[in-house]
Amino acid sequence: MAEEQSQEVVSKRKQTQKIHPIAIANGKTDEEFIRDYLQPSQDWATWTHPPTQKPYSLEFLSSHELSKDDFRSCFDIIELTSGADYRNSSVGWHPSMKKKEMRSPDLRYILVKDNQSTVKGFTSLMPTFENHEPVLYCYEVHLVPELQGSGLGKHLMAQLITIAENIPSTKKVMLTCFTSNASGLKFYEKLGFTKDAFSPRDRTLRGGKVVKPDYVILSRETAHGGVDGEWN
Repeated sequence: MAEEQSQEVVSKRKQTQKIHPIAIANGKTDEEFIRDYLQPSQDWATWTHPPTQKPYSLEFLSSHELSKDDFRSCFDIIELTSGADYRNSSVGWHPSMKKKEMRSPDLRYILVKDNQSTVKGFTSLMPTFENHEPVLYCYEVHLVPELQGSGLGKHLMAQLITIAENIPSTKKVMLTCFTSNASGLKFYEKLGFTKDAFSPRDRTLRGGKVVKPDYVILSRETAHGGVDGEWN
Protein backbone atom coordinates (compact mmCIF):
# COMPACT_ATOMS: atom_id res chain seq x y z
CA MET A 1 0.00 0.00 0.00
CA ALA A 2 2.76 2.42 0.98
CA GLU A 3 4.64 1.55 -2.23
CA GLU A 4 1.55 2.30 -4.33
CA GLN A 5 1.11 5.67 -2.63
CA SER A 6 4.77 6.49 -3.19
CA GLN A 7 4.48 5.68 -6.90
CA GLU A 8 1.37 7.86 -7.11
CA VAL A 9 3.22 10.80 -5.53
CA VAL A 10 6.10 10.39 -7.98
CA SER A 11 3.65 10.24 -10.88
CA LYS A 12 1.92 13.44 -9.79
CA ARG A 13 5.25 15.20 -9.40
CA LYS A 14 6.23 14.27 -12.93
CA GLN A 15 2.93 15.58 -14.25
CA THR A 16 3.38 18.91 -12.50
CA GLN A 17 7.06 19.34 -13.36
CA LYS A 18 7.71 22.38 -15.51
CA ILE A 19 9.28 21.99 -18.92
CA HIS A 20 12.19 24.36 -19.36
CA PRO A 21 11.65 27.11 -21.98
CA ILE A 22 14.76 25.92 -23.86
CA ALA A 23 13.23 22.45 -24.25
CA ILE A 24 9.93 24.02 -25.30
CA ALA A 25 11.70 26.10 -27.95
CA ASN A 26 13.54 23.10 -29.35
CA GLY A 27 10.29 21.14 -29.51
CA LYS A 28 8.52 23.68 -31.70
CA THR A 29 8.00 23.35 -35.42
CA ASP A 30 9.66 25.97 -37.62
CA GLU A 31 6.31 27.73 -38.09
CA GLU A 32 5.71 27.83 -34.33
CA PHE A 33 9.26 29.00 -33.70
CA ILE A 34 8.87 31.90 -36.14
CA ARG A 35 5.47 32.83 -34.72
CA ASP A 36 6.47 32.70 -31.04
CA TYR A 37 10.06 33.92 -31.03
CA LEU A 38 10.94 35.70 -34.24
CA GLN A 39 7.57 37.45 -34.48
CA PRO A 40 8.38 38.75 -37.94
CA SER A 41 6.84 41.64 -39.76
CA GLN A 42 5.10 40.92 -43.03
CA ASP A 43 8.25 41.73 -45.00
CA TRP A 44 10.58 39.63 -42.82
CA ALA A 45 11.24 37.13 -45.60
CA THR A 46 12.76 39.75 -47.93
CA TRP A 47 15.88 41.92 -47.81
CA THR A 48 17.11 44.42 -50.37
CA HIS A 49 20.76 45.22 -50.93
CA PRO A 50 20.98 49.00 -50.22
CA PRO A 51 23.33 50.10 -53.06
CA THR A 52 22.22 47.68 -55.77
CA GLN A 53 18.56 47.29 -54.76
CA LYS A 54 18.92 43.61 -55.59
CA PRO A 55 16.29 41.56 -53.72
CA TYR A 56 17.04 38.55 -51.55
CA SER A 57 14.74 36.15 -49.74
CA LEU A 58 15.15 34.78 -46.22
CA GLU A 59 14.10 31.28 -45.21
CA PHE A 60 13.90 29.87 -41.68
CA LEU A 61 14.16 26.10 -41.29
CA SER A 62 15.51 23.29 -39.13
CA SER A 63 18.69 21.42 -40.00
CA HIS A 64 16.79 18.30 -41.07
CA GLU A 65 14.76 20.39 -43.53
CA LEU A 66 17.82 21.59 -45.44
CA SER A 67 17.96 20.26 -48.98
CA LYS A 68 21.20 18.61 -50.10
CA ASP A 69 21.95 21.54 -52.38
CA ASP A 70 21.34 24.16 -49.69
CA PHE A 71 23.39 22.16 -47.18
CA ARG A 72 26.27 21.94 -49.61
CA SER A 73 26.03 25.65 -50.38
CA CYS A 74 26.19 26.52 -46.67
CA PHE A 75 29.19 24.25 -46.20
CA ASP A 76 30.96 25.77 -49.21
CA ILE A 77 30.37 29.30 -47.88
CA ILE A 78 31.90 28.32 -44.53
CA GLU A 79 34.97 26.94 -46.27
CA LEU A 80 35.21 30.00 -48.51
CA THR A 81 34.95 32.57 -45.72
CA SER A 82 36.51 30.75 -42.74
CA GLY A 83 38.45 27.80 -44.13
CA ALA A 84 41.78 29.61 -43.76
CA ASP A 85 41.03 30.52 -40.13
CA TYR A 86 40.29 26.88 -39.34
CA ARG A 87 43.38 25.57 -41.12
CA ASN A 88 45.66 28.09 -39.41
CA SER A 89 44.33 27.27 -35.94
CA SER A 90 44.97 24.38 -33.57
CA VAL A 91 41.40 23.26 -34.29
CA GLY A 92 42.15 22.45 -37.92
CA TRP A 93 39.74 22.00 -40.80
CA HIS A 94 37.80 18.74 -40.63
CA PRO A 95 34.98 18.66 -43.21
CA SER A 96 33.27 15.53 -41.85
CA MET A 97 33.16 16.94 -38.31
CA LYS A 98 31.85 20.29 -39.52
CA LYS A 99 29.12 18.62 -41.59
CA LYS A 100 28.07 16.53 -38.59
CA GLU A 101 27.83 19.68 -36.47
CA MET A 102 25.78 21.37 -39.19
CA ARG A 103 23.26 18.52 -38.96
CA SER A 104 22.77 18.85 -35.18
CA PRO A 105 19.06 18.08 -34.52
CA ASP A 106 18.22 21.31 -32.66
CA LEU A 107 20.06 23.60 -35.05
CA ARG A 108 17.96 26.11 -37.02
CA TYR A 109 18.98 28.07 -40.09
CA ILE A 110 18.14 31.40 -41.66
CA LEU A 111 19.14 31.16 -45.31
CA VAL A 112 19.70 34.13 -47.61
CA LYS A 113 18.91 33.37 -51.26
CA ASP A 114 19.11 35.38 -54.46
CA ASN A 115 16.43 35.42 -57.16
CA GLN A 116 17.88 32.20 -58.55
CA SER A 117 17.26 30.45 -55.19
CA THR A 118 21.01 30.16 -54.62
CA VAL A 119 22.20 30.41 -51.01
CA LYS A 120 24.36 33.51 -50.63
CA GLY A 121 24.61 33.56 -46.86
CA PHE A 122 23.17 32.12 -43.69
CA THR A 123 23.20 32.03 -39.93
CA SER A 124 22.56 29.02 -37.72
CA LEU A 125 21.39 29.08 -34.13
CA MET A 126 20.35 26.87 -31.25
CA PRO A 127 18.59 27.47 -27.91
CA THR A 128 20.76 25.50 -25.50
CA PHE A 129 22.67 25.54 -22.22
CA GLU A 130 26.23 26.79 -21.81
CA ASN A 131 27.86 26.47 -18.38
CA HIS A 132 24.41 25.63 -17.00
CA GLU A 133 22.94 28.88 -18.32
CA PRO A 134 20.09 29.02 -20.88
CA VAL A 135 21.37 30.84 -23.95
CA LEU A 136 20.85 31.22 -27.67
CA TYR A 137 24.04 30.07 -29.35
CA CYS A 138 24.94 31.46 -32.74
CA TYR A 139 26.85 28.70 -34.51
CA GLU A 140 27.56 30.42 -37.81
CA VAL A 141 27.14 33.71 -39.64
CA HIS A 142 28.57 33.66 -43.16
CA LEU A 143 28.03 35.75 -46.26
CA VAL A 144 29.58 35.49 -49.71
CA PRO A 145 32.15 38.28 -50.26
CA GLU A 146 29.87 40.49 -52.36
CA LEU A 147 27.37 40.73 -49.48
CA GLN A 148 29.87 41.43 -46.73
CA GLY A 149 29.67 44.98 -45.41
CA SER A 150 26.19 45.44 -46.88
CA GLY A 151 24.31 45.49 -43.57
CA LEU A 152 22.94 41.98 -44.10
CA GLY A 153 25.09 40.49 -41.34
CA LYS A 154 23.70 43.04 -38.89
CA HIS A 155 20.20 42.21 -40.11
CA LEU A 156 20.71 38.49 -39.48
CA MET A 157 22.16 39.08 -36.03
CA ALA A 158 19.16 41.27 -35.20
CA GLN A 159 16.94 38.24 -35.89
CA LEU A 160 18.97 36.13 -33.45
CA ILE A 161 18.80 38.80 -30.77
CA THR A 162 15.04 39.06 -31.24
CA ILE A 163 14.69 35.30 -30.82
CA ALA A 164 16.79 35.35 -27.65
CA GLU A 165 14.69 38.18 -26.20
CA ASN A 166 11.50 36.21 -26.82
CA ILE A 167 12.53 32.84 -25.39
CA PRO A 168 11.82 33.05 -21.64
CA SER A 169 14.82 32.45 -19.35
CA THR A 170 17.41 33.10 -22.07
CA LYS A 171 20.24 35.04 -20.46
CA LYS A 172 22.35 35.89 -23.49
CA VAL A 173 23.33 35.32 -27.09
CA MET A 174 26.69 33.56 -27.39
CA LEU A 175 29.08 32.83 -30.24
CA THR A 176 32.65 31.80 -30.98
CA CYS A 177 34.98 33.82 -33.19
CA PHE A 178 38.55 33.12 -34.29
CA THR A 179 40.97 35.69 -32.90
CA SER A 180 42.45 35.89 -36.41
CA ASN A 181 39.11 37.21 -37.70
CA ALA A 182 39.74 40.88 -36.95
CA SER A 183 36.83 42.16 -39.03
CA GLY A 184 34.47 39.69 -37.37
CA LEU A 185 35.56 40.72 -33.89
CA LYS A 186 35.01 44.38 -34.74
CA PHE A 187 31.59 43.56 -36.22
CA TYR A 188 30.42 41.78 -33.07
CA GLU A 189 31.83 44.51 -30.84
CA LYS A 190 29.69 47.08 -32.66
CA LEU A 191 26.65 44.90 -31.95
CA GLY A 192 27.34 44.98 -28.22
CA PHE A 193 29.12 41.64 -27.82
CA THR A 194 31.92 41.39 -25.28
CA LYS A 195 34.32 38.69 -24.17
CA ASP A 196 32.43 36.12 -22.11
CA ALA A 197 33.65 35.13 -18.65
CA PHE A 198 34.09 31.55 -19.88
CA SER A 199 36.19 32.49 -22.89
CA PRO A 200 39.58 30.68 -22.88
CA ARG A 201 42.46 32.64 -21.36
CA ASP A 202 46.11 33.01 -22.25
CA ARG A 203 48.34 30.19 -20.98
CA THR A 204 51.84 30.77 -19.69
CA LEU A 205 54.20 27.84 -20.28
CA ARG A 206 57.02 26.87 -17.92
CA GLY A 207 59.55 28.74 -20.00
CA GLY A 208 57.47 31.91 -19.74
CA LYS A 209 56.06 31.75 -23.24
CA VAL A 210 52.48 33.01 -23.46
CA VAL A 211 50.15 30.94 -25.63
CA LYS A 212 47.09 32.82 -26.77
CA PRO A 213 43.88 30.94 -27.65
CA ASP A 214 42.81 30.60 -31.28
CA TYR A 215 39.31 31.75 -30.54
CA VAL A 216 37.28 33.90 -28.21
CA ILE A 217 33.79 33.33 -26.82
CA LEU A 218 31.64 36.44 -27.05
CA SER A 219 28.25 37.14 -25.53
CA ARG A 220 25.58 39.77 -25.29
CA GLU A 221 23.02 39.69 -22.49
CA THR A 222 19.34 39.86 -23.28
CA ALA A 223 17.51 42.96 -22.10
CA HIS A 224 15.80 40.97 -19.35
CA GLY A 225 18.83 38.82 -18.53
CA GLY A 226 16.55 35.82 -18.22
CA VAL A 227 14.75 37.32 -15.22
CA ASP A 228 11.34 37.68 -16.88
CA GLY A 229 11.40 34.00 -17.70
CA GLU A 230 13.17 32.77 -14.56
CA TRP A 231 12.71 29.04 -14.29
CA ASN A 232 13.22 26.95 -11.19
